[in-house]
Amino acid sequence: MKRQMWYYRMAEVAVLSLVTGMTALGGQIFDGDGSDEPGFVPPPPRKEVPPPPANMSGGETFVPYPPPPATPMSRSEKKNPPKPPTMFTKLTSPYGEVDWNARPNDLNNLLKSLKGMADVDYDFEAKSFSEIDEDPDQNPILYRSGHFHWSLNAGEKKKLRDYLLRGGTIILNAGMGSKPFYDSAIRVLNEVFPEAPVQRLSADHPIFHAYYSLDKVNYRPGVRAVYKGNDPWLDGVTIDCRTVAIISRFGMEVGWDPLEDDNILAYEQESAQQLGMNILSYASAMRNWTLENMKKTKFEDSKQVSDAGSMNIAQVIYSGEWKTRHVGLSVLLSQYNVQTGVPVKFTTKEMKLTDPKLFDSPILYLTGHETFTLKPEEITALRTYLNGGGLLFAEACCGRKAFDVSFRAIMSQVLPGVQPSMLGQGHPLYKLPNTITTMKVTPACAKSFNNAPAIAPQILTWMVDGNPAVIYSPIGMAGAWELSPNKYCNSYLEDDAIKLGVNILIYASTR
Repeated sequence: MKRQMWYYRMAEVAVLSLVTGMTALGGQIFDGDGSDEPGFVPPPPRKEVPPPPANMSGGETFVPYPPPPATPMSRSEKKNPPKPPTMFTKLTSPYGEVDWNARPNDLNNLLKSLKGMADVDYDFEAKSFSEIDEDPDQNPILYRSGHFHWSLNAGEKKKLRDYLLRGGTIILNAGMGSKPFYDSAIRVLNEVFPEAPVQRLSADHPIFHAYYSLDKVNYRPGVRAVYKGNDPWLDGVTIDCRTVAIISRFGMEVGWDPLEDDNILAYEQESAQQLGMNILSYASAMRNWTLENMKKTKFEDSKQVSDAGSMNIAQVIYSGEWKTRHVGLSVLLSQYNVQTGVPVKFTTKEMKLTDPKLFDSPILYLTGHETFTLKPEEITALRTYLNGGGLLFAEACCGRKAFDVSFRAIMSQVLPGVQPSMLGQGHPLYKLPNTITTMKVTPACAKSFNNAPAIAPQILTWMVDGNPAVIYSPIGMAGAWELSPNKYCNSYLEDDAIKLGVNILIYASTR
């Protein structure tokens, strides 16, 4: 039987070697696999399986292991430790291991490294997508590495969406930096989450600081052919302040299952392992946070509430992650209604700056996490809106630096020559209907203020004709409006964030 098993294994390796050889020569493993596209990197050749022992006879048909003990083990004998919990699930492919398992020891080696780094002990398994459970408790992190195009059918996309929204995470790794896999991963995720386009995660994203601080990483020399920087390059889909899907532009797998080749597009071994540790830390922490905040409060408009005499806000749509929280504004408007008695429109409008109906909304709301830009026509439209008496209320969701830098740069184009100023403590905005002197902040935010648990409110304004035309908070509020700022969020705490938000709306309606 042992020889028979060896023959089967050798036949499998022969097929894989043939497919890999064909791929290296420009062959395909399936139609449209991307192997003929620019940037394709073929999988490395598989190692040969060693021949069977020379002393094995051809007629040997039993497994030469010792028989079970004649008597049961005593209670004092050492038992095998329990199997560690499964954290990663490696997604298989119908096109064979050359498609999904080019580095067979990547996850196994990564998990050994993680145990050494942080004494965390996890296991992994391999499953087809049809075997994946939509309950993330059964398979918390999905992992797929590949060189060829990756695709999902309509049913699989729905299943992936449901799984991710329930707290799961997927990691998609471009094997050795193979661009067809990277491009197809972006395309699939954009189809799964059309409302939250894939975008590159900026250097201040918590995933780069969840365990190790990875402002810079080490790449192999081959990366320099396509990228000159030293920032880690991960793209992602972020839903309600949680990055649910992660795409690595350059290969992590050959840092986990080492391949000595400086020409491939990949991370150096230490950087790859540290990225793996950070991804695990972030995904685990955010999954626990998601489970605690699965129930969201939703508000619907009463039939009798009209736009006339009511508070309504239009959220700005731009190219990027423009909608970070889905019910935050509704919660804020509900509290505004409670504290003022003014009717509100819980269903906020969502529009582009070039929409002709822009001037129908007295207040615009703009937020985000990452670096973003506005088109020239959007810059012009926003300038016209502000000069015409409109008000922009903006915040850096989660207090993210990337958004803050982009927003300030954009405002210098929208209102050239106008410098932002910090509102002083005695400003009317801090007096009605709530008196605000200090605000409690999250532990992550407190670190930027000498670990102070409460700080003075941080509100910047840009003035037009002596009146605030832009009210901006570089510290996050939307997560706190939903009563669920996450552990990585630089934010005000819930009660104070709602008080400040209500004050901003009162000031905006009476200025």
